[in-house]
Amino acid sequence: MSGIRFTHIDHCSVLITDLANARAFYVGVLGLMEIPKPKTFDFVALWFQLGDRQTLHLLQKPEADTRSPRHFALRVPDIEQARDHFRTHGVVMQETGPIPHCDRFFVSDPDGNRIEVIQWLEPYDSIASGAAKLD
Repeated sequence: MSGIRFTHIDHCSVLITDLANARAFYVGVLGLMEIPKPKTFDFVALWFQLGDRQTLHLLQKPEADTRSPRHFALRVPDIEQARDHFRTHGVVMQETGPIPHCDRFFVSDPDGNRIEVIQWLEPYDSIASGAAKLD
């Protein structure tokens, strides 16, 4: 076992191509609070506060990232309220396979970055709900 102890995910970074579209989605649709990026950065980036000292970083590049199953997940306390919110904003939702004791779906930002929206109805129990063996 490793001698290192991780406490939580600090941040997640995704690529964007259009600053205004990205800001409109992450602030206007997701309702995230933008915070200043480090003053030492010499490149375009948007930073957003997520929960307790976690952040989301959007890095501007000339081309969008390739489409893939990569994603980050945002936890919500009420998944049906989240679905209603995205419907109101005209955001397409993609339902996905079940995980025991949770409800979830995916949305995409203007650059196609996938975002999972998830509500745990009960804490994940790897003994009761986990696969019989590790892959």
